[in-house]
Amino acid sequence: MELKGRKIMIFVEKSYNDREFWYPYYRLQEAGAQVLIVAPESGVTYTGAAGIPVESEAAAEDLNPTEFDGLVIPGGYAPDHMRRHPAMVKLVREMAAAGKVVAAICHAGWMLVSADVLRGKTATAFFAIKDDMVNAGVKWVDQAVAVDGNLITSRQPGDLPAFLKAIIQAFES
Repeated sequence: MELKGRKIMIFVEKSYNDREFWYPYYRLQEAGAQVLIVAPESGVTYTGAAGIPVESEAAAEDLNPTEFDGLVIPGGYAPDHMRRHPAMVKLVREMAAAGKVVAAICHAGWMLVSADVLRGKTATAFFAIKDDMVNAGVKWVDQAVAVDGNLITSRQPGDLPAFLKAIIQAFES
């Protein structure tokens, strides 16, 4: 139970990538972490691109980032909806500034762009948002996972094993 005692948020919004949500959600629990499903509103059911529903447990605006050890942001088109909610963007910015683990996969790079946490960092994401990330000041790399301090990024569902390994290792250091 390498993450016992750790509290980690996982974001959700409509059209999330089901694999990029459920794989980290269960893998982090399996490692002993307490994982909280965070969305714009609490108690709302959000449906993934594959049609799997999930109910949010907390609204972003009600959370204090100092009470959490990390944040995972799944991709799909959910990040485009997430970044329309200032409280969700603010959580990303505050978690990153506090040196907490901030992990984003696929299109979740859009949340990092909106939170303005990429300048001078090395990161990756789904190739279609490379220009957005480069214009936000990131050094782009095309690899399964990129770790730059507390920022962990990955490209796509096929990278999930490397992504979760890097997340768990970040908590061990």
